[in-house]
Amino acid sequence: MKILLAYILSSVFYLFYGILLLFFHVLQWLGFNLGKYKGHKIAVDLMNCTFTYLLYVLGTRIKFIGKHPFPKNVPLIIVSNHQSMHDISPLSCYLRKQHPKFISKIELGEGIPSVSYNLRHGGSVLIDRKDSRQSLAAIKEFGKYIEQNNYAAVIFPEGTRSKDGKPKRFSKNGLKMLTKFVPSAYVIPVTVNNCWKLNKSGMFPLGLCVKITFEFHEAIEAKSMKFEDLFNKVETTIKNAII
Repeated sequence: MKILLAYILSSVFYLFYGILLLFFHVLQWLGFNLGKYKGHKIAVDLMNCTFTYLLYVLGTRIKFIGKHPFPKNVPLIIVSNHQSMHDISPLSCYLRKQHPKFISKIELGEGIPSVSYNLRHGGSVLIDRKDSRQSLAAIKEFGKYIEQNNYAAVIFPEGTRSKDGKPKRFSKNGLKMLTKFVPSAYVIPVTVNNCWKLNKSGMFPLGLCVKITFEFHEAIEAKSMKFEDLFNKVETTIKNAII
């Protein structure tokens, strides 16, 4: 019975997900062309929060744990483990006041309604993992953009999603470049738990009644310690809180 329900609810979820991707693509285009950054951001915030609540169709419950206040009027670097495509919208919705921008692979910049448009026009950066020169130049400009506007850069140092909840090896390069090009940033480690269970059986059917948590740890001033110490502290903090 549960398997049948999973197929039915997953079908309903994907039907609305597809419709909403097209709807918000148009809304983003209108927002960007009529209201530039501000208009586009309104559409993107609405999109991410809508996709977050759409997960409740599956019986999903999402909890944000934040015992520490975010530093104000400074750029932020959000470092998180990555378990599913569905952990991005809740993160973006929760961080909407911090103007989250993502470091994404260049392939995502084309072909996906709403998602590709947002990555190209919303201030995120697209990097070619096969071209180190392009990646370095792009992240350098991205870092300047984050620094000047006191926005939040979001990075997943695992590079790819963990399919079983067990964290992969964290790569240093992305965070190292960001701390270099966003010198006044505070780094906030984030631990995502159980989101992988939505895709435990693959893309279809999706998992039901999953309890997902996003735990935001205490911010660390990037320049307060050597990079190696910072990286080790961030990685340890995130991984120690993974269930």
